[in-house]
Amino acid sequence: MTDLDAQLRKFQKELSTGTVSLALLAVLAEAGEPMYGYQIAKRLERDGGGVLTGKQSALYPVLRNLEGAGLLGSHVEPSVAGPPRRYYQLTDAGRLALRDWAAAWRATRDSVDSVLKGIPQ
Repeated sequence: MTDLDAQLRKFQKELSTGTVSLALLAVLAEAGEPMYGYQIAKRLERDGGGVLTGKQSALYPVLRNLEGAGLLGSHVEPSVAGPPRRYYQLTDAGRLALRDWAAAWRATRDSVDSVLKGIPQ
């Protein structure tokens, strides 16, 4: 791996870290019903075009952090085909955070896009 490859990986990881919480809130808002971790991971893979694809286990600490911040609620249900599953859903605070974070994301994206407009793709 070259130094440039390593720098690209680092940059992608930093971008992902900053956007996964926003994406998780958006997935749960769009679903409109509680979802468990594997469902959320699969939805991120499907709808994120692979950009947000990563280790599924990395989502669980983010989900716990969002729950600890009061943005998600959860409950555990037994599963017929395995261990019990923890289902997550947005709280009212989570809906407000999603609105604010989405606005901040769009403003940041638009600002960066305007700076990058002259850079070839």
